[in-house]
Amino acid sequence: MNICSEGQLTLTFDNDISISEPIKKTYPEIVFDFNSLFDTQLTEENMNNNNSMVILGDSLSVLKKMKDKSVQLIFADAPYNIGKDFGNNSDKWESVHAYIEWCKTWIDECMRVLSGNGTMYFMTATQHMPYLDVFASEKYNVLCRIIWSYDSSGVQSKKMYGSLYEPILMISKTSKSSYTFNYKDILVEAKTGAKRKLIDYRKNPPQPYSSKKVPGNVWDFSRVRFKMDEYENHPTQKPEALLERIIKASSNPGDVVLDPFSGSFTTSAVAVRLGRVGVGIDMNEEYYEMGLRRTGITKTRNGKSLEKIKARKTNAKSKYVRGE
Repeated sequence: MNICSEGQLTLTFDNDISISEPIKKTYPEIVFDFNSLFDTQLTEENMNNNNSMVILGDSLSVLKKMKDKSVQLIFADAPYNIGKDFGNNSDKWESVHAYIEWCKTWIDECMRVLSGNGTMYFMTATQHMPYLDVFASEKYNVLCRIIWSYDSSGVQSKKMYGSLYEPILMISKTSKSSYTFNYKDILVEAKTGAKRKLIDYRKNPPQPYSSKKVPGNVWDFSRVRFKMDEYENHPTQKPEALLERIIKASSNPGDVVLDPFSGSFTTSAVAVRLGRVGVGIDMNEEYYEMGLRRTGITKTRNGKSLEKIKARKTNAKSKYVRGE
């Protein structure tokens, strides 16, 4: 069932937020053989437990060592080519063309390791997504074009409209590929029926409209803020709620979920919490250690404690913080 097929999801909804409750489902214990994912032995530093593997290294180098069709879900949030500071590497290419060509390379590698019925979601800057949308449409199969909409920090340009969203492309290998879409696991509140108690007279007998619905393709999740419990010391951390929706919808317990640009390792952390197998790659040593901690692999590395110590990503402070 292709609920996200292009052209079907044209409506936008206010406050399109998952009905979030503490996860009560108990998942079977996983003991996964991570060697089964690779054709070549890893030379990059890595650690794993039964359900999570964290790798310190270049994503392309690691991807090339992975077996064809070995993972069921990929979420890729690569650098956007907008000059973000990731600590030990630069988010800036010499030209847009060079950046797009690099993106095509890792997309191809990701699609190679994606299973025949798997799904890949990837993100990039709004100005670059059109190039990659065309590429994916011509070579693979676009299932859905998603907008992640978020609140403003209050500081906006006075010369143009501020950017308050990021695009996400959901793709499969071909238009004939079957793929997982657990729509019952991601239902959101249907305000029209639930709040107004409307009756659907098209049904026999007539009955109230459903109080829940499948989300549209405009997602309203707040960005991660310093005072939130899930905050990590990373400049582009994605909210757990966003990854929870993707992982619940497009994978099943026990499936392998890969994030080749893990950053704060939110994907792996949520995957493990939801009974999946997390595989995360990052070239930054600080973020690698973040992944080891967040997925429960270890609390120490080389004698160093990996306890969480929050630090602001910027020296700029809001008026509320200054007044404390």
